[in-house]
Amino acid sequence: MLRNLAGNLVLHEKIETTDAKAKELRRTVERLITRAARLGDELTVDIGKLSEEQRGEVVARRVHAQRLVARDLPKTLTKTNSDGSTEEVDLVYKLFHEIAPRFLARIKDKKGGGYTRITKLNTRRGDNAPMAMIEILGESAAE
Repeated sequence: MLRNLAGNLVLHEKIETTDAKAKELRRTVERLITRAARLGDELTVDIGKLSEEQRGEVVARRVHAQRLVARDLPKTLTKTNSDGSTEEVDLVYKLFHEIAPRFLARIKDKKGGGYTRITKLNTRRGDNAPMAMIEILGESAAE
């Protein structure tokens, strides 16, 4: 359940769920983003400009981190666009190339965590469960 919730959060960058699930999901997603962002400059460096030895090290670290993250995320999810078309999104790629680079400056300043926000909403109509919206922060996230 948390694996699919984490996948949907990475895909849409904002989801609505129960308060308890949102709090648990925060722990999972924060660890995934931290794992990706800890690569630092190796996350965004152009491997074509590195020497053969450096290239091997960078690729090995990237692949290792991506495999660790892939344990807790589905490989792909289907996103329905506003015009009705659908597209398959590789979640590990999106996490490493779109979401994690937003937080590189935060990691370099030794300010880890704080990548998500939980906002409490009203209770659910059917069972009166407390609802919350969890979103990934950053400049391109809808705030």
